[in-house]
Amino acid sequence: MKRAHDPAVDGAARARLPAEVWVLIGANAVIALGYGVVAPVLPDYARHFGVSIAAATFVITAFAIMRLAFAAPAGLLVQRLGERTVYVTGLLIVAASTLACAFAQTYWQLLTFRALGGIGSTMFTISALGLMIRISPPDARGRVSGMFSSAFLVGSVGGPLLGSLTAGLGLAAPFLIYGVALLLVAAMVFVALRNSAMAARSADGEVRVGIRAVLRNGAYRAALLSNFATGWTAFGLRVALVPLFVIDVLGRDARMAGIALATFAIGNVTAVIPSGHLSDRIGRRRLMIAGLLTAGLATAAVGLSDDLVFFLAAALLAGFSTGVFSSPQQAAVADVLGNKARGGTAVAGFQMSADLGSILGATAVGLIAQFVSFGAAFMISGAILLVAGLVWVTAPETRGMVALGPGEHTPVRPLGPECGGEVP
Repeated sequence: MKRAHDPAVDGAARARLPAEVWVLIGANAVIALGYGVVAPVLPDYARHFGVSIAAATFVITAFAIMRLAFAAPAGLLVQRLGERTVYVTGLLIVAASTLACAFAQTYWQLLTFRALGGIGSTMFTISALGLMIRISPPDARGRVSGMFSSAFLVGSVGGPLLGSLTAGLGLAAPFLIYGVALLLVAAMVFVALRNSAMAARSADGEVRVGIRAVLRNGAYRAALLSNFATGWTAFGLRVALVPLFVIDVLGRDARMAGIALATFAIGNVTAVIPSGHLSDRIGRRRLMIAGLLTAGLATAAVGLSDDLVFFLAAALLAGFSTGVFSSPQQAAVADVLGNKARGGTAVAGFQMSADLGSILGATAVGLIAQFVSFGAAFMISGAILLVAGLVWVTAPETRGMVALGPGEHTPVRPLGPECGGEVP
């Protein structure tokens, strides 16, 4: 790919952002707040049905399996229906399944409801990321990615803390809170974006980007691996094993498990916005390398903890270093696709890499912890992050890169009224 003239991005911080960006940021914060309430109690909720550690962690795995299985169809739905419709529909599906979890009477009912929620989750995740890529100004992609991620992380900080306060209300209460929060978000997004031209199904000059085209770019391939590592550690290891590590190894209760997850999130929040701003100035690649390598070492250190203070310090560093690379990673994918792309399948492929990491991670770390040790599970997870960091050493820098050219795209034909399209 050709590289455009690469001037300094001095005005990125002053760029005026579209209103749709703030809608997505607000939605992300509320979604994360509810998810953060559920995450600390989910493994324990599963175990109160009398199942093993591996079975408890499989509740997280089943959710990720459905996300992975429906990621490609969700990407096609985005291509056909547009991000807005798919986003709202996905939120409603997750809301219904989460509320159903609160009334589960058996482990298998809980497993089924969480698995169904994975379908809606992948729908709103892919559509939100696709919309974020399309509406981000080219000279502020890192900044938008940082705010997009930080909104989720701010909710993740408050969510576990709120969840710890609701611990006395019973294990079902967090699911009720999360389900109601998702209904509120769906209503907010529907009202705020219903008249948005940027969120419409098609626009002049749009092009469709396929997965095969983006796979030719080394940065996109590196992003797939680093997102796989993110899924393994952030959605597999931390959500599935950290609460059990706090309870079984450190001898603390579920309330401290929520504080532990909040510590990871605090570290993320501290780094993610500054890292996004910095990536608009110095590029994505160097931050990816530094963040992944540090996160790998810190993750291994978490598993070696036998003291609560050391554990929380290592967790804070692991969260911070993850925040260092999360914004540049999304910005790099946005650089490759460009603003005119409707890359539903390319975004789905990026998301699928994280879901695959989450599935394998949650399953593997549960089995390793059960049959080997908790420490081994954390050390293996840290090694995966280190490998991803080394792969980025050979990847190209994407800041200032010209997105895929017309010859590498398929033109998007606007949908007419006969196909359910909107008339300008």
